[in-house]
Amino acid sequence: MSQRKTLIRGARVLGGEPRDVLIDGRTVAEVGASLDAAGADVVEAAGSVLLPGLVDLHTHLREPGREDSETVLTGTRAAAQGGFTAVHAMANTFPVADTAGVVEQVWRLGRESGYCDVQPVGAVTVGLEGRQLAELGAMHESAAGVRVFSDDGKCVDDAVIMRRALEYVKAFDGVVAQHAQEPRLTEGAQMNEGTVSAELGLGGWPAVAEESIIARDVLLAAHVGSRVHICHVSTAGSVEIIRWAKSKGWNVTAEVTPHHLLLTDELVRSYDPVFKVNPPLRTREDVLALREALADGTVDCVATDHAPHPHEDKDCEWGAAAMGMVGLETALSVVQETMVDTGLLDWAGVADRMSVRPAAIGRLDGHGRPVSPGEPANLTLVDPAYRGPVNPAGFASRSRNTPYEGRELPGRVTHTFLRGQATVSDGKLA
Repeated sequence: MSQRKTLIRGARVLGGEPRDVLIDGRTVAEVGASLDAAGADVVEAAGSVLLPGLVDLHTHLREPGREDSETVLTGTRAAAQGGFTAVHAMANTFPVADTAGVVEQVWRLGRESGYCDVQPVGAVTVGLEGRQLAELGAMHESAAGVRVFSDDGKCVDDAVIMRRALEYVKAFDGVVAQHAQEPRLTEGAQMNEGTVSAELGLGGWPAVAEESIIARDVLLAAHVGSRVHICHVSTAGSVEIIRWAKSKGWNVTAEVTPHHLLLTDELVRSYDPVFKVNPPLRTREDVLALREALADGTVDCVATDHAPHPHEDKDCEWGAAAMGMVGLETALSVVQETMVDTGLLDWAGVADRMSVRPAAIGRLDGHGRPVSPGEPANLTLVDPAYRGPVNPAGFASRSRNTPYEGRELPGRVTHTFLRGQATVSDGKLA
């Protein structure tokens, strides 16, 4: 597609004073007042907020193997619709992304899609089985240049294997992203262990199952001198362990999902499997602790854990339903609802937590950059005054398993630019 000039007129960059932003080809050319629009397509953006393109550290694109749920093309279209210019594709595909060949396949499919950059995440262990390290070095040296490794969906519960993985990735500044779930403590678990699980008679998923793995892994990372990232933190206790680890100066980062910032285990009383997720929805106290931790930087970033499933895998009885929710197209709205509209973060803080920090953790070049001349024009324009109901029928994702159907949420992404090319324009895929 040809590259043109685009003038974004009157946008509030990071929520500040209105500015004009001129895109020339693949980069930001100028930022200022009353810029010359000659020869440029003009986007009237008065009242809108301009952010660096969002970056997701935790996306399930399902391809190869579960194209009935999502493909790289449909997932990246959903990402663009949600304001994302880059996503990290998790390894629990079929076959598992535990070799250079599979991660290169996902990487090339992302390049072909053209809607956002796709950075594959490599598996830590062969087949996600937790017994033997995968080809970490080969995946890093492949065309995909893998820097993040995770068995997400499963925990690397063997302490020796986890130590060896941390030692291995240290050589090329990689990071191991841990799905913190002690499997012996969650056998048969269906939801958060607490008052609601007791009343409903569903198997409880204790907070300590997450917290014990996090405690072990931050200690291992400190011992090795390597980087560990904690996926989808969900409890107040986990926050305290991460805060303690950071106070020691250890190289620990963490993410929280939008749904763990908003939803609680009280919703499980409906027995609607759309609320079944791993880790489970927790208590109101946990939600508030997670919001505070994201605001003060203890939790580094927001990651969607976009987990698409076909209708038949969710529209069934609770016990048989798959775990997970789609999240790419609603993430920014949920963050506005829980963090911006509550006064916990300003828009500059949103840019930091949803673009700058995740790009830095993933060592992703060209993303999370300032909206400044000479920088890549990876940008997201959002109308914060919009408020309306979530309608999954209009999703770009192949799946519809959203917990927000019919719920009013604020904010709407009107434009997304990937290296100067509009992937979303006036709220529609370009």
